[in-house]
Amino acid sequence: MRKRSRRVRDIPIRKIIPNMITSGSVFCGVSSLVMTYRGQLIPAAALICFAVFFDIMDGRVARSLGGSSSFGEELDSLADAISFGVAPAFLMYVAYIDVQGGVFGVFSASFFALCGVLRLARFNVTHVPAGPFQGLPIPAGGLTLASFIIAKLPMTPAAATCAMLFIGALMVSSVPYCNAKKLKKHNVNKAKMYGLLGFVCLCFILLRERAFLAIALMYIATGLVRFDVAEWTLDNDDTIEEKD
Repeated sequence: MRKRSRRVRDIPIRKIIPNMITSGSVFCGVSSLVMTYRGQLIPAAALICFAVFFDIMDGRVARSLGGSSSFGEELDSLADAISFGVAPAFLMYVAYIDVQGGVFGVFSASFFALCGVLRLARFNVTHVPAGPFQGLPIPAGGLTLASFIIAKLPMTPAAATCAMLFIGALMVSSVPYCNAKKLKKHNVNKAKMYGLLGFVCLCFILLRERAFLAIALMYIATGLVRFDVAEWTLDNDDTIEEKD
């Protein structure tokens, strides 16, 4: 017992903090499920958006503190499965499909969640840190479903079913999507970066609650047309030096 308690006390704080941030994503995912069950769909969708923030921050904090660990990677995958797989699928089902969709509606929600889990498992064993993502990242897939609800977009059960099937299939596909982790302060083209940020801000000013959906759909389109936004944002001079 003494050895076990000593091991617990010896866990450095730099490894605990990132996992606490990841736990925030789990909290958002489960809270979203509860809100959906109670019929509060907009707050449920907003919680999925908050989960994206935690998903981004846990990795950044882990890298900055040097606290990355195998435990943290596994916890992050489990959190993503809840917050961006199960919660968005249940939200989409309740908001647009329900009993009117019949068996196909249940299948589409289950298919989306399953594809998300498969996407996470494949990512853990095959992803190259500096390379593009293979298939649509599950946070992007979950955020896209939540964006339909935030935008208050009217959809038939058949359209919602097709949307979940299509986005789920993209997650397990081989379509390449940009990886922003390659972007650093020293290698980005500032003009392009500021232009991109300005475009995002303009979307929120003009489209308001539909901005999340517009940005999510544009991100999905970049993979389908093979346009790597992260690669485009890189400074051309740095790219040439790396190739040389």
